Amino acid sequence: MSLASSGNLGAWLEAASHEPLAQALAILLGTFILEDGATILTAIAVGDGVVALPLALASLYVGIVTGDAGLYGLGRLAAFWPPARRWAPSGQETVRMGDKPATGWWRGAALFRVIFVCRFIPGTRLPIYTASGFFAAGFRVFLLATIAATFIWTSTLFALSLKIGQVLLDALGAWRWVGVAGFVVAIFLVGRHIARMQSPTSRV
Repeated sequence: MSLASSGNLGAWLEAASHEPLAQALAILLGTFILEDGATILTAIAVGDGVVALPLALASLYVGIVTGDAGLYGLGRLAAFWPPARRWAPSGQETVRMGDKPATGWWRGAALFRVIFVCRFIPGTRLPIYTASGFFAAGFRVFLLATIAATFIWTSTLFALSLKIGQVLLDALGAWRWVGVAGFVVAIFLVGRHIARMQSPTSRV
């Protein structure tokens, strides 16, 4: 999320302070751009009294889980594209395409653990979530895992951001949003760095 879009979300929430539906829509759209950035900025808006806490959290949860389900759906659509089928592995761990259920690693408790852990490891959700759809992994298990992980991660980041927002207000006053933008950028860069460290090329 760029500094401009970060400011835009805060401005939209403030402008729609008397329109909860518009605020919810702004937060939902924000999660599709950058989840953590939207969480931080929404928490700051709650601290300012611009957005109601229940509306903020509900919108964040729904937006993030919907985005995760969308990644699963993209993978599912790719499974019906003939060139993509050639990328599927062979052997016992292979999951059959079409309407047949997933087998081996891509089901049950193992699937739940993988999807849950991915929420906390930057750079893993896109490949793992789309692969889950591609291999027809159990959608109910996938959804339960992403709901549980989103509740823990988003709630924690939200509470931290709420506290940091107050600290920045006390320290920077009118310049608080400069500090908020820096915090959003820092979260993004740290996530990118961790993802790079986990990539195979970084270990060569």
